[in-house]
Amino acid sequence: MAWHCNGVTNQEMVTKLKETGILATARAEAAMLAVDRARYCHEADPYLDRPRKIGYNVTISAPHMHAYALSILSDQLFDGARALDVGSGSGYLSACMAFMVGPRGRVIGIEHIPELIEVSTRNVREDCPHFLKDGRLKFIVGDGRLGHDADGPYNAIHVGAAAETLPQQLVDQLAPGGRLICPVVAIEGFQRFQDLLQVDKHADGSTTKQKLMQVSYVPLTDPSTQLRN
Repeated sequence: MAWHCNGVTNQEMVTKLKETGILATARAEAAMLAVDRARYCHEADPYLDRPRKIGYNVTISAPHMHAYALSILSDQLFDGARALDVGSGSGYLSACMAFMVGPRGRVIGIEHIPELIEVSTRNVREDCPHFLKDGRLKFIVGDGRLGHDADGPYNAIHVGAAAETLPQQLVDQLAPGGRLICPVVAIEGFQRFQDLLQVDKHADGSTTKQKLMQVSYVPLTDPSTQLRN
């Protein structure tokens, strides 16, 4: 699906994502129209459908992956919902989530590189400053593998880096009816790859896991390992 949703403007990029069916809900579409990717991706041609480097061995995911994630989480990102974005990076997806949950909702973007917290906060301030002013969006420095229990439980959790195993702390912080999507490393024989997993928590606290697709994300790791790589 990559490489076919390039745009010259944000509107054109979103239109192509919708036409391909990747951007599958009206609410996700509205969020990607409201949040301008160019404010979060400062390289040339920010509307190309590919991941881009943002420093500190981190990338901003390709637009089609953001569109897919927002569509999958759309029902959980309802007005007033609480959401967690692990590995918030540039702040782009956190801002899209903040648009969807509205002023009564709360989105926490967690990132373990302090400089990226500064970058993401500046990006949102230049694009959607009211998200920070009304309190619906907050960025914090922390180990995303542990989540952020203080503002949970969460209706939606997005993980933007690949975990070696599914982080149980994040599953524990899901609210009943909540949904988590997370890339997780899988090994078959000598092959190592990543599956994008969807975890749904039911009213009784039980969970259902589903493999959505194979993906390629940077590792979900500690700061020193990330910077060393």
